[in-house]
Amino acid sequence: MAAASIKEVARQAGVSLGTVSNVLNRPNSVTPATRQRVLDAIAELGYVRNDSARQLRAGQSRTVAIVVLDVANPFFTDVVRGAEQVVEEAGAMLVVCNSGEDSARERRHLELLEEQRVRGVLITPVGHGRQPNLERLHKRGIPVVLVDRGSGRASRCSVSVDDVMGGRLAMEHLLDQGHRNVAYLGGPFAIQQVADRHAGAQAALAERGSGAALRVASTTSLTVAAGRRAAEELLTLPVRQRPSAVFCANDLIALGVLQEVTARGLRVPDDLAIVGYDDIEFAGAAAVPLSSVRQPREQLGRTAAQLLLEEAEGGEAHRHRHVVFQPELVVRHSSEQPRR
Repeated sequence: MAAASIKEVARQAGVSLGTVSNVLNRPNSVTPATRQRVLDAIAELGYVRNDSARQLRAGQSRTVAIVVLDVANPFFTDVVRGAEQVVEEAGAMLVVCNSGEDSARERRHLELLEEQRVRGVLITPVGHGRQPNLERLHKRGIPVVLVDRGSGRASRCSVSVDDVMGGRLAMEHLLDQGHRNVAYLGGPFAIQQVADRHAGAQAALAERGSGAALRVASTTSLTVAAGRRAAEELLTLPVRQRPSAVFCANDLIALGVLQEVTARGLRVPDDLAIVGYDDIEFAGAAAVPLSSVRQPREQLGRTAAQLLLEEAEGGEAHRHRHVVFQPELVVRHSSEQPRR
């Protein structure tokens, strides 16, 4: 059954198209009796106005999009929850797009969002460096805010965590626990956060001058399955060559490592200490509570959404900002050696 049109509403109510428009957009400009007649016709015909078309004509969409690396990752669930709270309070709607850590898929999402003339885009990009699709959105007047990623550009807002410091905190903790053969698990390194966390770990090693080694086991994704595969490869090494600890680029990889290690009958942290990153809810609830570098997940989303809406409303008068939060190491049983 075809949707009722505004013309049918006007005909049913015995009024002009302009009167129906006034009832929908400026109801106080219509007499109560006429307004009620139009509302009765709308209810009887089941008319629903095309709000998206109206928004496009007005040049102001009420849709904000967020593009995340992995919609299945609880970290991004929390980021989205924070952004959604701010967007809904502003009378808009948040649409979630999943790039799946795939740059081609990310590009398709951005092209569609550009066609839809969304109010703005929050995004954690797959790669780093020059990003033509984001530049095109900017030229079209669609604000873009990077989430969990520094912008490095004066023309774009960003909200991030100091991931180099986060990597440093994790590695310093493992060194303090006496570990000298540590592996860093994560990838792909095209994801800036993965590279920054590794850089922080390397910096801590260099500053300590402890003679400790950092083995890199690059993964193709940041998932539990990738963590299990990485752990499986490490555990095939001769016992003397195996790392005594691993620092993982996120908690999902760390949970995969934990699964594989316990499945083989090994003990955490005695046989292998584990530190993750993000401190998602599952980290503390794991069979062996997981040490992790905590990020303020919902606050990242809220702050990014606030910056986006400020830019959308302020236009050229808006001053771009780069907000950087500091990470916090949360130590749990997976990496803390028992006191003798």
